[in-house]
Amino acid sequence: MSSKCDKAADARECVVRRKSGAAETERQAFGKGMRDGIPIGLGYLAVSFSLGIVARNVGLTPFQAFLASLLCNASAGEYAGFTSIGAQAAYLEIAAVTLIANARYLLMSCAMSQRMRPGISIWHRLFMAFDITDELFGIAIARPGFLNPFYTYGAVLTAAPCWAFGTALGTLAGSLLPARLVSAFSVALYGMFLAIIIPPGRKDKVVAVLVALCFAASFAASKLPAISGLSEGTRTILLTVLLAGGAAALFPRDPEEET
Repeated sequence: MSSKCDKAADARECVVRRKSGAAETERQAFGKGMRDGIPIGLGYLAVSFSLGIVARNVGLTPFQAFLASLLCNASAGEYAGFTSIGAQAAYLEIAAVTLIANARYLLMSCAMSQRMRPGISIWHRLFMAFDITDELFGIAIARPGFLNPFYTYGAVLTAAPCWAFGTALGTLAGSLLPARLVSAFSVALYGMFLAIIIPPGRKDKVVAVLVALCFAASFAASKLPAISGLSEGTRTILLTVLLAGGAAALFPRDPEEET
């Protein structure tokens, strides 16, 4: 090991090798990524089925839903995009609401960039950034040492198609199933969102109050004369920026506590 470290181009990489053992090959990293992506893909298949029901309700075909999920692996972002399509929003508005809904992935990208081996090509960085989701980020950032791009590629190759096919299957099922059953499946996606917001709300009172405030503000915006005239996508953009910005300004996180 000492001879390998003497030849290592980067001292940081040498330290990581001492701590975690010999560096794995690209093939090994790819295989581990595919293995770890299997349970994520199975979860995606179930969740995206409900998203496909939403896609069908706004008039998308199974192929259009498949393509949308293949290019945008984000439940909240896709839901915001689909509902904007259903409201016949402008292209710029759809792009803006999707960007805001997926803004957290910018922070995840920054975190992953700090774990990249120095000198890694821009193409690896772009391909890794293309498919950052909460789950794929979690398994990648938990690995010791520098992030191996091929680990991410393996996980994406397993998980991303499941997300896309699940959406297409949901859209197809929405066209074949009875209207009442389609309506019941549509509620499943809201259950997923509740599963996302309830656990943090129990741990943090600020989050709980903010969630309740978001529900109230969204309802009020749909009724108030001055705001209700705006499209649903525009209201979502305004409320997201105002409420998230206000919460960040009034209740900033302590960096030491987060660490």
